[in-house]
Amino acid sequence: SGSAGLDLAAAVDVSIKDNRPVPIPTGVKGPVTYQGQPVPALLLGRSSTFLKGLDITVGLIDADFTGEICILARTLYPPVLIPAGTRIARLLPFSALVPEHRSEIQRGDSGLGSTGGSAFLTLGLSEWPKRLATLELNGQRLQLTLLSDMGVDITIIN
Repeated sequence: SGSAGLDLAAAVDVSIKDNRPVPIPTGVKGPVTYQGQPVPALLLGRSSTFLKGLDITVGLIDADFTGEICILARTLYPPVLIPAGTRIARLLPFSALVPEHRSEIQRGDSGLGSTGGSAFLTLGLSEWPKRLATLELNGQRLQLTLLSDMGVDITIIN
């Protein structure tokens, strides 16, 4: 019974000046242990943190991670000041339900991408989703075929 997980707080004052992700040190080092054994853990944002305009990226802390656990955060409403000691995330240890295997990668104190390179989806412009749009200004109409990208926050029409 009780709360699920352990609260994590910012170890230092952090100022987020734009909407780019910022790693926030916690002063807590891995490995995360349960009953004396290293276990993996999920790093999650607290619901109260999100309501204050701070978005915490979900993270996986591997059982063999020995570095400082950092919270990756961003805001849609900069600037934001996070005072040291502010609880902004939760650490949820869990028991992995997959067969144990030995990885050749020793994570140690490396984090954020230490288990390999990144994979990105790329599409040729001819394969990109398109939408038909109608622009109207001062009684004049113009129909355009636009490339559709739901991940952007700006539209440029040339």
